[in-house]
Amino acid sequence: MNRGFYTIMAAQFFSSLADNALLIAAISLLASTSSPAWMTPLLKLFFVLSYVLLAAFVGAFADALPKGRVMFITNLIKIVGCGMMFLSVHPLLAYAIVGFGAAAYSPAKYGILTELLPPEKLVAANGWIEGLTVASIILGTVLGGTLVNPKIGAALMEVDVPYLDMGIDTPVEGALLVIVVSYFVAALFNLRIPDTGARYSHQERNPVKLMVDFAGCFNRLWADKLGQISLAVTTLFWGAGATLQFIVLKWAEKSLHMPLDRAAILQGVVAIGVALGAVAAARFVPLKKSLSVMPLGVAMGLVVILMTMVTNVWVAYPLLIIIGALSGYFVVPMNALLQHRGHVLMSAGHSIAVQNFNENLSVLTMLVLYALMVKLDLNVNIVIVLFGLFVSSTMLMVMRRHAANQREHDSLALIGEHKH
Repeated sequence: MNRGFYTIMAAQFFSSLADNALLIAAISLLASTSSPAWMTPLLKLFFVLSYVLLAAFVGAFADALPKGRVMFITNLIKIVGCGMMFLSVHPLLAYAIVGFGAAAYSPAKYGILTELLPPEKLVAANGWIEGLTVASIILGTVLGGTLVNPKIGAALMEVDVPYLDMGIDTPVEGALLVIVVSYFVAALFNLRIPDTGARYSHQERNPVKLMVDFAGCFNRLWADKLGQISLAVTTLFWGAGATLQFIVLKWAEKSLHMPLDRAAILQGVVAIGVALGAVAAARFVPLKKSLSVMPLGVAMGLVVILMTMVTNVWVAYPLLIIIGALSGYFVVPMNALLQHRGHVLMSAGHSIAVQNFNENLSVLTMLVLYALMVKLDLNVNIVIVLFGLFVSSTMLMVMRRHAANQREHDSLALIGEHKH
């Protein structure tokens, strides 16, 4: 891998670290203002809303400028969102602005990989990016949990810079200040990202034409026999992953009797598993064999159900690592396959935008359902069983669809042979 790749990874790491620490700080902020419990999953919902609403436009934006510059501009938008939380704007609204920045950041982050690297390095590069993103999720979540810990918060309030009134009156404000610093570090790395020299034909500015263009890309990827399978799997994975984040927090509170700062560490444990699975997949699964990992998705759903039997934290750790490892091992090859198909069928920025639209629509749908379950006061174990069964059965349906595609392909090939 070349130096430019490592600079992209560093920028991605610090930006994602701050996003995840900010989520925990925002949850703490909601709790401190006695907001209702169903508002907590809505934080993520407001964050991903931009991914869905802006999907038609961010691909063109990512392809219109050098990717490093796009990443720098969008990182500044995240800083604005974080600053709004500091200025007592409602956490849902402030986190939505951070999501707006993240939605525009994503096509540039993944799109630059296809400009910088040859196709045979994409699975490895994805393994690295996913592994590092997961490391930033772990550390970001743990950092957020640590920063909202009352003792650490009190220590941050003591920080006194001569001649400068920091205006830190609460532990959460101290946490927000540390998070803003992380965004600034990411911005510095953004400025160091090399220009790959890739330039795309004139990007459309008319919103209606952009939406028509996006719809065309959307249909093309879903019509592609390999594209549709990998897109279905990653769409399910991201929806399930976002919901699992909140299920783990709730489960830690109810079954393991943990406060938020310790429950946040459990999310990190799942992420350690995802990182292990992602690295293993990058090592052992070549692009040609990427579809062979699908049964692991079924297994992951069934293993999640075992959470209902656990009340001991030492049993919880290995179980959560296994859940994470299964999901990491099956999502990385699917991601690489999807990027490869997207790059073959259309430009990098556009295919990532289609992917983000589908994945985040899935996140929105699953989070709304979860918020409803919380509002209805369903037992967390019932929620876990429903979730596990949903993941397994959906994966089985995708596998059946793939088998049908294969049969269709084989019969068409046979017809072709007979004609000759």
